[in-house]
Amino acid sequence: MPRFSRSDPKEFASRTFPASRVEDSRSASSPPMPPPHGKAPVNGKRARQGNGKTHVFIAAPNRLLRETLARMLSKHPQLHVAGVSSLTPVPADEIVASRADILLMTCGGAADTDLSFLRLIQEATPGIKTILLEMDEDEESFIRSIRAGVAGYLSRDASAQEVIAGVLAVREGGAACSGRLCRALFDHVARGPLMLPSAGMQRSLGLTRREQQIVPLIAEGLTNKEIANRFCLSEQTVKNHLYRMMQKVGVSDRLSVVELCRAHA
Repeated sequence: MPRFSRSDPKEFASRTFPASRVEDSRSASSPPMPPPHGKAPVNGKRARQGNGKTHVFIAAPNRLLRETLARMLSKHPQLHVAGVSSLTPVPADEIVASRADILLMTCGGAADTDLSFLRLIQEATPGIKTILLEMDEDEESFIRSIRAGVAGYLSRDASAQEVIAGVLAVREGGAACSGRLCRALFDHVARGPLMLPSAGMQRSLGLTRREQQIVPLIAEGLTNKEIANRFCLSEQTVKNHLYRMMQKVGVSDRLSVVELCRAHA
């Protein structure tokens, strides 16, 4: 199967479909949004639609990629494209109205904004499953996305076959990610939970009590703004804490702070 990347979606489309089909996709309008069907299911339970198909909502800024994904998924007998959007993040009410079972989306680039949006969607549409597309195979981003509730995390070089396989896996209650990231998740869980702030950790790493309190919130995948709200601090104060923490322990990213604290706990 062909492989595609964020930098060249045209290559993905041209190799997945004949050239004439790609030209048609440029001129054809995106699949129409279905009419609203009332409120989303509650209690975290979502049933497949009356036709037995799983409804997928596609959100991607690139038009050619968006339409190519819609055509590809529409061909599968078990899947139906419930809606498409060029906006990321997508307005939550648009997803609610579509009654989608799966949200297939690319991220907008701002990590904190993307994570806050993922949590918002989980609250607005209980039970919906989110698959992120065209992601970097970065362990910190992967772990934070899982904590935000995603069910799939596909890298930028995922093939068309892997995208469909990922959607079908999530449809059946599974998850979708690369083998390397799956192993990273096992390693992350094996290292165990964090302990409460301690004088020993303060002596060994030089972290203040407040900095130690921030560490488990980083591990949960909370954004700077969410951490600030938890402690009634300003977002800039949290950024300052994080900067000092990384300087003290000699690392350059948030996840490494968490791992070092686990090692010393």
